[in-house]
Amino acid sequence: MAESARPGRVSRRHLFGGAAAAAGAAGLGWGAVALGDRQIGDTDQTPTAIEPFYGEHQAGIETAPPAQATFVGFDLRPGTDRDDIIGLLRIWTDDAARLTQGRPALADTEPELAHRPARLTVTVGLGPGMFTVAGLEQRRPSWLHPLPPFDIDRLEPAWNDGDLLLQVCADEATAVSHAVRVLCKNVASLVSVRWVQRGFRNAAPGQTPRNLMGQVDGTVNIAPGTPDFAQLVWDDGSAQPWLAGGTSLVLRRIAMKLDTWDEIDPEGRELSVGRKLSDGAPLTGSREFDEPNFAAVDAHGIPVIPPSAHIARAHHAHDGERFLRRGYNYDDAPPPGQTSNSGLLFAAFQRDVDTQYLPVQQRLAEFDALNVWTTPIGSAVFVIPPGVRSPGGYLGQSLFES
Repeated sequence: MAESARPGRVSRRHLFGGAAAAAGAAGLGWGAVALGDRQIGDTDQTPTAIEPFYGEHQAGIETAPPAQATFVGFDLRPGTDRDDIIGLLRIWTDDAARLTQGRPALADTEPELAHRPARLTVTVGLGPGMFTVAGLEQRRPSWLHPLPPFDIDRLEPAWNDGDLLLQVCADEATAVSHAVRVLCKNVASLVSVRWVQRGFRNAAPGQTPRNLMGQVDGTVNIAPGTPDFAQLVWDDGSAQPWLAGGTSLVLRRIAMKLDTWDEIDPEGRELSVGRKLSDGAPLTGSREFDEPNFAAVDAHGIPVIPPSAHIARAHHAHDGERFLRRGYNYDDAPPPGQTSNSGLLFAAFQRDVDTQYLPVQQRLAEFDALNVWTTPIGSAVFVIPPGVRSPGGYLGQSLFES
């Protein structure tokens, strides 16, 4: 196969050779996104649609992905203690239980905005620092720590870490915005906002969303309600009994260099990802959900899907490396001299960060063709406590009272 000197062209031979290794050392890969988050069927997207709040698990994880999401990281204020944290979690539990069901929170100054929940969910996470403040280090999961540094990381302090997390999702931006404001202002004396990250995802009914690179982003994932989901996402309490029914969240903010991605021709884009632009099918298949054949070669003996292609690097080495993948686009105001400030908020949910997420992320950091155009600029890890089974309980109760 002849090499092309045409600018912007990326050949299969180029990606298979040494240049791919250089690419792998230059950037990131989006944290094992593997363009993976299969649509979870059609949902009721009417403004009054409601997702359950009470249950064994927190909503917003096994829930069908909504169109809008906001992640808010918090720092506990100096002097905050264990009782303060319990009080905060009680407030969040009560407010979330009301807002998700289309009812105003207590002291809601804009109660009219609560009547369109649009499948609103509120998910609460706890960061490593909270366990120190609360004197609960012995109950902190072993995997609850910042990710190790990767050569491709260019982390910015504005997007990292946090003592507490809110993930607020809905099909309407107004519902998300109102819930975030209520949940933040009602605990302002106990926490300060560390960062806010807003994302969106859209697709026609039954179709898989695309990210801002134009790629189909939602093909491979763990199906909800299956034994695999229960085994790989939800904790069984074997290591930390209080965590039964909970999970973990890794949130990565990945900047996309769209101005240089625009210079790559369609074939080069497909080779970098390993999927077709038209429908998201793997380069070895004809339909989006066909299983990639990483052993297939062309007439010249060159792999059809280059070893450096994103889906090749993100593919799990064994079943224990699978996790729930959820991506949201972000598109913020660009700095002076640039035309875009866009990327992906990549959320990964799994029982154990160290054994499931980390090996995949390490492979992507070492040798992923997409690293040339993607850079991780934010990273945070949280434990997601189990849900509240009935009124009167509160999020995190098993941690503080068991």
